[in-house]
Amino acid sequence: MLKTLTYCIMHMSVAITVVYLLSGSWVIATGIGMVEPLVQTVFYHLHERLWKSAETTPGGREDISNAGTTLAYAR
Repeated sequence: MLKTLTYCIMHMSVAITVVYLLSGSWVIATGIGMVEPLVQTVFYHLHERLWKSAETTPGGREDISNAGTTLAYAR
């Protein structure tokens, strides 16, 4: 959860700065710059949980086949 919190803080800082540079308004920058990262943080947290679940459940990522790939080895 700490990783998610630090990601949220970083994302808010970047979003507020970018929106301010584009709009020139701190009010708009703060509004958009706080809402968008909060929404993204929720989805990031859900993505991390789903990803971890896929790694540890049968049929998860470790069961993905390499069929159709070509590997070349230098000798």
